[in-house]
Order: sequence, then C-alpha cells, then structure tokens
Amino acid sequence: MHKEISLKDALKNSNITTKLSMFILGFGNICNKQILKGLIYFSIEIFYILYMVSFGFNSLVNLTTLGTNTQQELFNEAKQIYEYVSGDNSMLFLLYGIITIFITLGFIYLMFISFKSAYNVQVKKENGKPIPKFIDDIKSLKEERLHIALLTLPILGILLFTIIPIVFMICIAFTNYDHNHQPPGNLFTWVGLENFKNMFSLGGDLAKTFFPVLAWTITWAIVSTFSCYILGMLLALLINRKETKCKGFWRFVFSLSVAVPSFVSLLTMRTIFNTNGPMNVLLRDLGLIAQTDAIPFFTDPLLAKITIIVVNIWIGVPFTMLTTTGILQNIPKELFEAARVDGASPATIFRKITLPYMLFVTTPYLITTFAGNINNFNVIYLLSGGGPDSLEYYYAGKTDLLVTWLYKLTITQKDYNLGSVIGILVFVILATISLITYRRTNAYKNESSFQ
Repeated sequence: MHKEISLKDALKNSNITTKLSMFILGFGNICNKQILKGLIYFSIEIFYILYMVSFGFNSLVNLTTLGTNTQQELFNEAKQIYEYVSGDNSMLFLLYGIITIFITLGFIYLMFISFKSAYNVQVKKENGKPIPKFIDDIKSLKEERLHIALLTLPILGILLFTIIPIVFMICIAFTNYDHNHQPPGNLFTWVGLENFKNMFSLGGDLAKTFFPVLAWTITWAIVSTFSCYILGMLLALLINRKETKCKGFWRFVFSLSVAVPSFVSLLTMRTIFNTNGPMNVLLRDLGLIAQTDAIPFFTDPLLAKITIIVVNIWIGVPFTMLTTTGILQNIPKELFEAARVDGASPATIFRKITLPYMLFVTTPYLITTFAGNINNFNVIYLLSGGGPDSLEYYYAGKTDLLVTWLYKLTITQKDYNLGSVIGILVFVILATISLITYRRTNAYKNESSFQ
C-alpha cells in the first residue's frame, strides 16, 4: 500500500531542485522532464505575481483602511456647474481585500502541491521507477484521483458562493457599516468589537431589544418544535391504532395542508385573524363579542404570540405525522406484545417503548427542526410582520425573531453591521445548542443499534 509522504520528511530529504520548487513553481518537474506540468505550475505563479503587482497589493492596503477619499461636490469653473467626484467604495475595498487573501492562501497551498509533486518525482527517480508523463496524470484523474476531478468544481463553487460571502458578512460585523456610513457617498471603517459591546451593554437600546427578542426566539423554537412533534406523534399513533378505520383516508385529510404552499396558508390565516377578518366577523355575528369590538389576534403582544404558535401547529403537525407514521410502523411488534403480556398500560408502553424509540430515530430531525424554527422567517413575517411594534425596542416588534429583526435592520434600516452581528450570534447559539444536545443523545452515543 502506498505510504503518504509527510511534509516534514519531504523537507528533510528533498534535494535543492525540489526545495526550489516551493518558490519557483514547477522547477523540479521541469528539471525531471515533466515539462508541461512544470510550465502549468510556473504560469500560475506568473499570473499570481502579475495579479498582486497590478491589483492585489493595493487591495490588501485598502483592506486595512477601507478607503480614505469620500465623494465630493466640486465646482467646475470651465462648465460653471457643480460636479460630483467619486470617492472610494469601502464595500468594494473589503470584498477585493478578502478575495485577494483567499487567492493568496490558494497560491500558498499550490506552493506545497508543487513541492510535493517535485518530491514525488525525485523519489521515483532515486528508486529507478519511471517518471509519469502528463498524459499519465490526466489518466489518473479517471482512476485513483477521480475524487479530485469530480470534487474540484463543487469545492470552487462552495468557496466562491458560500465561504467568501460568509467571511465578507463576518467582517462587516467589525465595521460601522450602517445607515450613516453608506458607500460611496460615505465611507465605513473598522471599529473592532464595538458593535458586540453595544449589543450586550446592559441599559443600551440594542441590549434592551436583543435580550427580549432572543428570549422569545428560544421560547418560540422550543414550543413550536415540541408542540408539532408531540401532537404529530400522537396523531400518528391515533391513526395507527388497530381500532381506527379508514387509516388512509385520515392520513389523506390531515396531509392536505402539506399540499398547499405554506406561504399561501400563512397569508390566508393572516386574513382570517385580522381585526375585520372572518374570525372576528363570525364572533360578532354569534354575539360573543360586541359589534364594535375585535379580538386583537395580532395587535396584542401575548395573544399574537399564542396565535402564531397555534397556526404553526396547524401547519407543522401533518409533516410530523407523516414522518413518525413510517417510524411507528417499523417498531418491532414483539416489543408491544411482550409489554401487554406483562400487564403494561398503554401509557407505560408509550413512555417505555414508543417514545424512546422515536427519540432515538428522530433526534437529528428534532435538532434540525429546532434550528429551522429559530430561523423561521416565513411564519413570523407573513403572519404578524414581527408586530405589534414597540417603542421600547430598536426597530423590532414584540413577535420578531432574531432573523426577522436582522431583516428589518438590513433591508429597512441599512444597519448592516448590526445585522451581521446578529447573524454571527445566531450561528453561535445554534451550533452550541445543536452540538451539545446531539452529543448527549443515544443517537450519537449508540448509533449502531437501539437498546
């Protein structure tokens, strides 16, 4: 079996030609008659040097300052008019600087690849083995290095469209990129941890909003996750009973809401529970409330939260019912029969057999559902819009989650720095809760079998 060569051994045992390949890319390959492969490495190095000289070094310098020249209005004496002179764009400086850093990291990685390639050729030459030609390297991409051929493009896509935007967003959290610092008219600069200090400073406007919104976000995620899970499981158990007739019909009826797009259901519910919606009209016609009154389903803070949870249950329970039905049908029947022979009650069977089995199988599903509910933008935004609004909060309503507050701060208020801070905090909260919870469950500790 081929032994992987360590970088330490390569540095220790390589000759001068191979060592130079780390700085003059492809040098060792060219010296060992791998001309085309060596020229490819060397051409990449030339392109990198040209990029850094023409654009890269300047981008790194601009990254440290994020611009110094602001847009100005100057009087053109020849034309006798005022003209705007464009200034620096802090956002582009930040983006170009991040891209340059990633390009530099990629080039450093390529330096080690070139060195390793040259050392492999050196070892083959010293052992009297034939040195692979360029066509052999191409053929290896179809066989032992097939993973490189298939995964290179997806990795580049992830890097360009996921990792770089995430790094860009994280960097914005350490700037003052808000509604008062909008490029190119105004520049924004680095402020370090100032935004995080403002978010956690007790007594500040941001802290007075962040902690209540965080508390409601966690409460909403827990209640909505477990209410849909438990009620969906109970509904599946009820339909799955031997005594229940027409099981397929009942599953079909409760699955109808799944066929309707959730945003349509949410907008319909918003109309039904409006101040002058069908629900309030019906209650007035039945004489349960006065003709001039209306139940504030979305204008009272507490009632709005309850209404949102109830509507979410109506939408989410069918999904859980379908998921748990398949799992229930795969629980060994012998376990239930043995428990009944021993005299166990239905409640005991559920507590000792059904629930542990369900939790064992669906723990990852629960964690992902919890994470999804923390970021459940649609339910809140389409039902209540985060309202009712409150003067106590900084551009947030009583039912806003962190994600909907982030949306308002960025789209409406243009406070991108605060939105970035909230995005980082949401990630930290979700990652911490998910990892701790999953590592404490039997689904992680005993993943091979259910005991």
